[in-house]
Amino acid sequence: MRLTEVEAYAGPADPGSHAYRGRTERNAVMFGPPGHAYVYFTYGMWHCLNLVCGPEDHPSGVLLRAGEVRHGHEWAHQRRPKARNDHELAKGPARLATALGVDRRLDGSDVCAGTDAPLSILTGHPARPEQILSGPRTGVGGEGATHPWRFWIDGEPSVSPYRAHTPRRRNATRRQVGT
Repeated sequence: MRLTEVEAYAGPADPGSHAYRGRTERNAVMFGPPGHAYVYFTYGMWHCLNLVCGPEDHPSGVLLRAGEVRHGHEWAHQRRPKARNDHELAKGPARLATALGVDRRLDGSDVCAGTDAPLSILTGHPARPEQILSGPRTGVGGEGATHPWRFWIDGEPSVSPYRAHTPRRRNATRRQVGT
């Protein structure tokens, strides 16, 4: 897979980061050494894949948001049978993790351990600098929304669409008790 879109998260200083409120059992990998996978389960149905980037005890990571499947199309299509075309196989963080077969069992995996590891990062052919754009992160609100820490390859069809943060609304009607 060739990565086409990523987002950066700066740990305790970043309200958008899972490490913003400190270490938990779920995010413990982010506090470990760099070069490891942080895999989390979201919305009760999807996995997302991050790479830990900061030094130990200084959590930061990069969410892998989208990619172009270059090898193993048959496996990716088996895992993502509803994808209408190859560009949709890994268009978005949950789709990327699904296409790669990533789940919580890979949380903490050393992605720098080499090609025999269950998950590894390989050297590829980088995009030209003028093709790489940046902007606000998808779905991040508040102070975290101001950082242009989403990076993507311009014109790449596997890049997911930008979605601004939408605050949750509480039910405006109150139940009256006793009437």
